[in-house]
Amino acid sequence: MAELIGEVLIVGASTRGLAESAARAGYRVHAVDAYGDVDLVERAHTIALRRDLGIDWSPSAAVAAAASIGCSTLAYTSNLENHPSALARLAAGRQLLGNPPGVLRRVRDPFQLAEALRNGGFRMPAVSAAEPSETGSSGAWLLKPRRSGGGHGIRPWRLGDPVPRTRYLQERVEGPSGSIAFVADGRRAVPLGLSLQLPSQHAFGAAGFRYCGSLLCGGPDPLFVGEPALAESAAAMAAAVTEGFGLVGVNGIDFVARDGVPWAVEVNPRYSASMELVEEAHSVSIFRLHAEACSGRLPSESPFGRALDQVHGKAVLYAREPVIAGQLRQHAALRDVPHPGERIGRGRPICTVLAEGETAAACLDALEARAAWVYHTGTAAARNAA
Repeated sequence: MAELIGEVLIVGASTRGLAESAARAGYRVHAVDAYGDVDLVERAHTIALRRDLGIDWSPSAAVAAAASIGCSTLAYTSNLENHPSALARLAAGRQLLGNPPGVLRRVRDPFQLAEALRNGGFRMPAVSAAEPSETGSSGAWLLKPRRSGGGHGIRPWRLGDPVPRTRYLQERVEGPSGSIAFVADGRRAVPLGLSLQLPSQHAFGAAGFRYCGSLLCGGPDPLFVGEPALAESAAAMAAAVTEGFGLVGVNGIDFVARDGVPWAVEVNPRYSASMELVEEAHSVSIFRLHAEACSGRLPSESPFGRALDQVHGKAVLYAREPVIAGQLRQHAALRDVPHPGERIGRGRPICTVLAEGETAAACLDALEARAAWVYHTGTAAARNAA
């Protein structure tokens, strides 16, 4: 058990990963999130909006719930990066570990991000606030929410479709999706890990553009064509975005890889899903790195590019139909575990599975086998699940 070094309040739609990291680092953790998963409750004093208060997740509801928690230090996860005004209310009277509201407003603006990256010589798909007067290089566009996250609400755009003020167009660039995780002090960035994002697939109940998992690079099996050059370019991009927007703490950049070059899709200026794999594979404390970087201290060494014996992966499982959760906590490779008897509606996340393998294919096979166990043994079909 780590020595208690402080208290922290963590708020976000799903907080288990960062809360677990903070608890391992020696913090007493308070959490406000949507789910109140079993493994979160084991690590933190938790207020789960739906389970405890009977209300759906929203930043305003989280702000109200957090008001009852007398903790002077705050960290946050998705999707508060899209709600800087709510974050400002949460942070009032608290020490904020993470990017402040002003930084979020700028770096989450796709037009400011595109301008900054292009001025720095980096690649980003074309963006437009209205029907484009001419096609992008690919001739295809995606309609994306301005408050985007995890691939929710993204769909192909068709000529003549309206572009509401709450959305924008981004040129569709073909290639495998990835992300780089890094830690920053407002001026400099230290890369932590490069990962391949798993495409939506039936094995994990995901469809469309929804995020459903990652494989961590650095194992015995390269995950991208031209991976060394891609990693170097992604690290340079993280450094440029940090300097241009003043990012602090842990952050991520999602990209599409083409010929060893990352095309930035968006910046996630907070803890993101692939960081769990960095912590698991390299035995580093993501929360400790986050807290120290927010105080201006960056690590002298980085796990980035460090060779691993195995490919480490995770997958998020979504309900293909309404289900009732069973005794999932008995399976050591599961995270974000729902409470036994919890009703989970179609399309909602059930849990996360972790696996390792000597190759990417072996790791993916193990993830799919554990997913099959959850679908066929760990859950039961339900009627009228919310």
